[in-house]
Amino acid sequence: MPAPSSAAVPAGALRRRRRAHAPLGVATRGTTGADRLRRTDRWIAGPGARVLLGAADPLVVDLGFGASPVTTLQLARALRRVRPDVEVVGLEIDPARAAHAAEVAGGLPPERVRGVAFGVGGFELGGPVAGRRPVLVRAANVLRQYDAADAPAAWGAVGERLAPGGLLLDVTCDELGRRASWAVVGRSGPEQLVLSVRLADLGRPSEVAERLPKVLIHDNVPGSPVHALLTALDAAWDRAAPLAPWGPRQRWLAACHGLREDGWPVRHRAPEGGPRRWRLGEVALDWSAVAS
Repeated sequence: MPAPSSAAVPAGALRRRRRAHAPLGVATRGTTGADRLRRTDRWIAGPGARVLLGAADPLVVDLGFGASPVTTLQLARALRRVRPDVEVVGLEIDPARAAHAAEVAGGLPPERVRGVAFGVGGFELGGPVAGRRPVLVRAANVLRQYDAADAPAAWGAVGERLAPGGLLLDVTCDELGRRASWAVVGRSGPEQLVLSVRLADLGRPSEVAERLPKVLIHDNVPGSPVHALLTALDAAWDRAAPLAPWGPRQRWLAACHGLREDGWPVRHRAPEGGPRRWRLGEVALDWSAVAS
């Protein structure tokens, strides 16, 4: 299989198709790795599970899973604990990647691939899920490789195909999954921004800035809402410095409390927020906090 290109996806790639019925989008670099998306797996199997538990058709799509099926298989394993009859379909624009994933899955024990399938498709959610309405779609490190102007088009293309109450997660993370953020997008648009960091090696919360969703990363300049948010989170972290001897978890908990007390729309009720989620190095806010 040829090595994936490292070139960025051309601007406007989601606003045109090369031919009728072709998958919507362009193949990306495809880099992935085991446990890279563990933070989103944990969120999907936690707060995100609400859309799965009551679904008549418990279909989840891992969109643009990359050159290896490992993260799709790990997502399925996490979701089977919540909904044993979940169906997880990995979609890739590159037919070679989809074929390779199916071949790998075919060589694994049946219990590891139960309810998992792979196929060719893009943001139109075609291939093996065409005509169906997934309750959840994860697109991890996919839109990061597109032009920022393409993100709303991708959200809209997926959103109109979601089941009622369904969600799209537009995820960006670093290579080891230590810093991550994702936009939680419903059929009508973005609902939440979630920031998730590994507290053990966190210097300052704003280190997550390099892993913001594509629609936000270029707006992180003085005067923008997202820059103001990260500045406020750093300030809350600094105020919590006296708790550092008790460990970064206690300091992060205090910073999340402080951010909410400063008036930011921090989700503080279970399942999306509150100390139980904050202890994981996670904080969720209403999208209004960063909307331009």
